[in-house]
Amino acid sequence: MGKIAFVFSGQGAQYTGMGKELYDASPAAKKVFDMADSIRENTSKQCFEADVSELSQTVNTQPCVFTADLAAACAVAEKGIKPDFVAGFSLGEIAALAFSQMMSYEDAFKLVCKRGELMNEAAQKNKGAMLAVMKITPEQTEEICSKFEKTYPVNYNSPAQTVVATTEENADAVIEAVSEAKGRAKKLAVSGAFHSPFMSEAADGLYEYLSDKTISDPCVPVYSNFTAEPYSGDYKMLIKSQVENPVKWQTTVENLIAQGVDTFIEVGVGKTLTGLIKRINGDVKAIKVENKADLDALEI
Repeated sequence: MGKIAFVFSGQGAQYTGMGKELYDASPAAKKVFDMADSIRENTSKQCFEADVSELSQTVNTQPCVFTADLAAACAVAEKGIKPDFVAGFSLGEIAALAFSQMMSYEDAFKLVCKRGELMNEAAQKNKGAMLAVMKITPEQTEEICSKFEKTYPVNYNSPAQTVVATTEENADAVIEAVSEAKGRAKKLAVSGAFHSPFMSEAADGLYEYLSDKTISDPCVPVYSNFTAEPYSGDYKMLIKSQVENPVKWQTTVENLIAQGVDTFIEVGVGKTLTGLIKRINGDVKAIKVENKADLDALEI
């Protein structure tokens, strides 16, 4: 048998009721939600009951999705399934850091709350938009971005999907340029232009926040969005850099497969990563675990 990677979902897949079934079914998952509530009152209530508009506010999304992600990973581990590697998409990377014991769950949760606040402030100050570009290559997307000011490829998701950050004013023109290149683009329902220079102030603030924090070596290798390689060197700089630079998801998945991973378990919210992994390599197994039925059906 090949190796297993847990992949932690990111912002955008949130929905009312996320994590509730695992909270009820798994003592390990419940413990994560209780931890979150002890630091940020009513986090679990927000996950379970808040409407999508409330959950989609960055200051709420990040702590809530983090909690649901980490709870799902702990529920899977409680079944005796342990990963050889972990990686997270954007926000999910912080949950991966916590699961790999680079930070305590409490410290990682506080970090993600701070991250959400800083990114929300940067988004309000530096208005931007994000577009999902499909059906053309990353190279074609890069070429289109080069023709516009303040327009950047920010999520390299799969061979035929790249997310772009741009100004609100440029968004429609970029969509038209993608259409002319025989691709398709659509605006994403997000509150800022993440993983781009629009977030530089948030990245600086996060690095300052981390200055007196302890980050340990991982007990399970964590792949970085910024490098698409395992965490090494200056861990705090990697956490900072991730906020203002592209997510190299396709390369991360390809590198994990090259290390022998043939089973990816998406822990947390939704099935976005499962879909992307299957588009990157149709030969590997990609499974999601976000509810009791998924957990009960999980066999490796």
